[in-house]
Amino acid sequence: MSIPATTGDLTLLEACWHAVVLGVVQGLTEFLPISSTAHLKVVPVLLGWGDPGVAFTAVIQLGSIAAVLAYFRADLANVLAAVSSAFRQGSWGDPDARLGVAIALGTLPIVLAGLALKSFVPDYDNSILRSLTSIGVVSIVMALLLAVAELLGSRQRRMDAVRPRDGLLVGLAQALALVPGVSRSGSTLTASLFDGWQRAAAARFSFLLGIPAITLAGLVELKAAVEAPANGGLIPMLVGVLAAAVVSWLAIAWLLRFLRNHSTWVFVGYRLLFGLLLLTVFRHVEAGTP
Repeated sequence: MSIPATTGDLTLLEACWHAVVLGVVQGLTEFLPISSTAHLKVVPVLLGWGDPGVAFTAVIQLGSIAAVLAYFRADLANVLAAVSSAFRQGSWGDPDARLGVAIALGTLPIVLAGLALKSFVPDYDNSILRSLTSIGVVSIVMALLLAVAELLGSRQRRMDAVRPRDGLLVGLAQALALVPGVSRSGSTLTASLFDGWQRAAAARFSFLLGIPAITLAGLVELKAAVEAPANGGLIPMLVGVLAAAVVSWLAIAWLLRFLRNHSTWVFVGYRLLFGLLLLTVFRHVEAGTP
């Protein structure tokens, strides 16, 4: 496969630089409850690069998946072993086996919702849901929901108490993340807190639950993203995925440590400020007006 020296109006070096920046943004925001898709739309628009599109956004998330697979490799090995044993013995009492069932059930809503979105909203890249105004409103609404969950959640349940119904409940919240600004991590963390989970356990379950959904989304959009002239082809894509993987690993480790001893109020405040800025200071950027 030949890579041209330039990609549209960008040189290969410029395309790689854009990919690094977007990879860092992806890594920082995928697992923090602040919406990676929103930031991947907003940051390049504010920098004057334009919207990278749904395909690029989905594919660069594969770097985050590589990070979560590596970080939770022991947990995943335990889940696979427990599920295999449960199938052989017909007993699903093991917490790791129940976790595997919860992840499987929790993946169904976002897969079905994604298929429906592709079928009924063919021009989703240019949908009003991806406008800066929509992202600002959604960010504020989700900040308020996270605040309520922080106030009302009992924070008693741990990972060994997971049940299949938890997967379905949190999976329904995860499906909302197809709307930019919702945040997959934010919606699942909020639902888990409402369901009585401890903060760190809720984040851990959110990370594991996201593996199938994000992987499928990235693989489905891979061909379209690589072929899109604005994204620069294969090399910038790989650079962005690598940057996302490294930064995602660091973000996962930091968030798990942070939530053991801190609340989510800092993210509530950030999301409120982010949404308000989009609705006020930056509301004209997308349209190119001063």
